[in-house]
Amino acid sequence: MLGLIAHTQKPGAASVVKAVVTELRTRHVSFLMERATAALIEEQSSLNEEMLAEKVDLLLVMGGDGSILRALHHAGPHLRPIFGLNIGSLGFLTCLPAREYQGAIECLIDKKYLLSQRSLLELKVNDRFHGLALNDIVISRGERSQLIRLSVSIDGTPLTEYHADGLIIATPTGSTAYAMAAGGPIMMPESKTLLITPICPHVFSNRSMVIADKSIITIEAPGDQQVFISLDGRESRLLQSEERLAVTTSSKTLPLAMLPETNFPQILRQKLKWTGSNL
Repeated sequence: MLGLIAHTQKPGAASVVKAVVTELRTRHVSFLMERATAALIEEQSSLNEEMLAEKVDLLLVMGGDGSILRALHHAGPHLRPIFGLNIGSLGFLTCLPAREYQGAIECLIDKKYLLSQRSLLELKVNDRFHGLALNDIVISRGERSQLIRLSVSIDGTPLTEYHADGLIIATPTGSTAYAMAAGGPIMMPESKTLLITPICPHVFSNRSMVIADKSIITIEAPGDQQVFISLDGRESRLLQSEERLAVTTSSKTLPLAMLPETNFPQILRQKLKWTGSNL
């Protein structure tokens, strides 16, 4: 059973959903739709994302990388495989562009896809579970122009105190997101690593750092500061002065569908337009 979720605000989303639904019905494929997605083509569904994820075996997400992140966070405890159909220009997590929806459905029917088990970050605040992230956990100054101080330890050993606009803790999947824009390295999705990247650090020697994914990263914000936490770019939460953050790799993973003929170097060349030297 397939579950359909679309980014309803994307231009052209309605026509993509209608084409996918028509193709699925023509091929007699069972599916359910999330309610906003169904309303986009004037159909009805009472299912939100979590209810949908509970009932299906795989989610077909029509949108971009942000749509996949939203589907993950709204699915609650039901981590289903996600097949991304890209509506837009840039997408590291999606399989195919929307215009190739028939090929996507063919892949799903014949199961001609691989599942890449993507690492998730787990955040605990004062030893209480707070949430999961596929891309990154960002600790930042919010709208204030003042630098913040963040004391960071790895496996109980102090690393440094960052004076910066913030700090990004990223998975290999998230290395091509905010961390890349902040100057961090790109990591292969299967890398057993975590990435710590300061945002505009005051000290030039504070560089991006790759560590083992079994590490526990502890972060504190000493003194009276306004510090915010965000998981995968979602709504920020104000960190209280007495709170301590612990970031680890979760025991859970997200099964992300990939086409067997497409590998990560190919994706990088395509998305980042790497063509080699012109000399």
